[in-house]
Amino acid sequence: MLADNHNWIDITLWIWFALTAVSVIYVAWDLIMRTPEIKVMKWGWILVTLYTGPVAFTVYWFSCREPAPGSHEKFIAPLWKQSVGSSIHCMAGDATGIIVAAAVTSLLGLPMGVDAAVEYIAGFAFGLLIFQALFMKDMLGGSYWQAIKGTWLPEWLSMNAVMAGMIPVMIILMTKDMRAMEPTSLRFWGVMSLASLAGAALAYPVNWWLVKNGLKHGMGTERALGKGGTKLAAERTQLFTAAPAATHIPARAAIDSPRPVHNMRAMPDKTGISSGETLTPTYTAAVHRATGDAPAPNMSGMKMGSVSPGRKLLATVITIVMLAGGVTLAALYGDLSMRAGGKQGIPMSMPMPH
Repeated sequence: MLADNHNWIDITLWIWFALTAVSVIYVAWDLIMRTPEIKVMKWGWILVTLYTGPVAFTVYWFSCREPAPGSHEKFIAPLWKQSVGSSIHCMAGDATGIIVAAAVTSLLGLPMGVDAAVEYIAGFAFGLLIFQALFMKDMLGGSYWQAIKGTWLPEWLSMNAVMAGMIPVMIILMTKDMRAMEPTSLRFWGVMSLASLAGAALAYPVNWWLVKNGLKHGMGTERALGKGGTKLAAERTQLFTAAPAATHIPARAAIDSPRPVHNMRAMPDKTGISSGETLTPTYTAAVHRATGDAPAPNMSGMKMGSVSPGRKLLATVITIVMLAGGVTLAALYGDLSMRAGGKQGIPMSMPMPH
């Protein structure tokens, strides 16, 4: 009976990863061929789809995929979709660092408690130094160190939420099935996938708050922001080439469509935006900069100084409590001393062998 259960687990995982492969192929194709998402988010979506399979595909379909040509700017404008984009960006960096660290520490045979600490450091470092500061520096003023300074707090808050979900899932499931500790096992990657889903679920409300308060960016469109922000100056003359009076187009019209104002009446039926949805200021800032209407602090519309220190402190405390809760669950229902390869730590109360 136990063997039958294990077989069903393996069969389920094979089906899951087959669906994941199809999902990754479609999302990558759509981002390359159809949807004008900015470059860093294209990589983000592909990586997160690799980790979370059909779930990421479903979220991508309803939140990022361009439903009709020229409609991406308006389609992704609602706050909930921008928050999804922020969460995807967060997961792409953090989960990548965590999963790579988990594979390395398992191969080294380190205790799972040590694994968790290394994974936290690696996830935060990769998310901040690569996906935030390096990939976003052009959108944050062009300076790598300035980008680090401007993004470390939002990245840390997101990371706490991600690890609050991933740590208990990884440690508890690996304690129950030691084969899941081996990177050569399909079950290891199944646990990583499930842990990534848990991390994303807890990271979303944190990223919603960060985006709503202008502390993080969401998704973007190349037509408005440039490909990663590096070619915006060259694209200023291309954004509204069909509209001679582009510099006089209201910001709202610019958000709705990069095409001339006289074409805008065809847009609402194709974008999927309902009249009651909340929109973010992301594209207002981007379009202002592109058209010259008014200066924008940066292309993402982030306003780092608009949240009081007290509110930032409260958000920090909340995410630390979330992280502490995840670690507590892992300690209560998992074994932090367990190592890959069947090696377990010796409890302090046991006598040492002679």
